Amino acid sequence: MRSRYTAFALGDANHLARTWHPRTRPDEVDLDDGTVWEGLVVEEAGEDGDAATVTFRASWRRGAERGVLAERSRFVRRGGRWVYVDGDVG
Repeated sequence: MRSRYTAFALGDANHLARTWHPRTRPDEVDLDDGTVWEGLVVEEAGEDGDAATVTFRASWRRGAERGVLAERSRFVRRGGRWVYVDGDVG
């Protein structure tokens, strides 16, 4: 989760694509160059075998606008690595 947040913050679409499950990954990972990611708080994380969930809050800024993205993300272990499957934004 932290590496994906960092990839969003740095604009690294390649890392996001590599860490996204191929079944749910979009054809292209488009990033908003105007969004500045300012912080990540992992509120809860749990693992059950090859499945995991992470609940987090990520704060962002776009010009004078500010906000927080809250999500419960689902990950699976694939080829020994954790990959993002999907998430529920709340």
